[in-house]
Amino acid sequence: MAIATEKRPGDLASLVRTHQAGIWRYLRFLGADETQADDLTQDVFLAVVRKPFVEHSTAATAAYLRTVARNLFLMSARKRRRQPTIAQLNLADEVWARLSGDDRADAALAALGDCVEALEGRARQAVEMFYRHDRSRAEIARELEMSEDGVKSLLRRTREVLRKCVEGKRGEQ
Repeated sequence: MAIATEKRPGDLASLVRTHQAGIWRYLRFLGADETQADDLTQDVFLAVVRKPFVEHSTAATAAYLRTVARNLFLMSARKRRRQPTIAQLNLADEVWARLSGDDRADAALAALGDCVEALEGRARQAVEMFYRHDRSRAEIARELEMSEDGVKSLLRRTREVLRKCVEGKRGEQ
């Protein structure tokens, strides 16, 4: 049985190490851009410093932090006059819970990293340029001497290969 403990600022480093990546990914999933996700993730942990909470378990803590993140995201969206509907956010929460429960997201990311490392040739180059270097399909097409439609097809086929690879690796666990 887990003992409930109140989180204090001294525990913040441990809390951040454990939950920061998951909160950031959750905010990106909700629609925050990278900079906004960075800022909101930081704000989530600042909220914990300002108002400590009782920790019952790692899963309960993650759920609490996601709730704080969601509320901060909503406040930010209201300020930008870009408010998602509650139904959209509820659906996002359902999908997130189904896809990421029990730290499966970290395992999937590790598997994805392995699968990307196994890619070769144009597929690897296109994925690196598109996802790591945020290059457009037009830029990739010029560099790889392909048409934009060719790059689009290459990325689609490569995502399918990566999806199957990740599923295969996750099935091995």
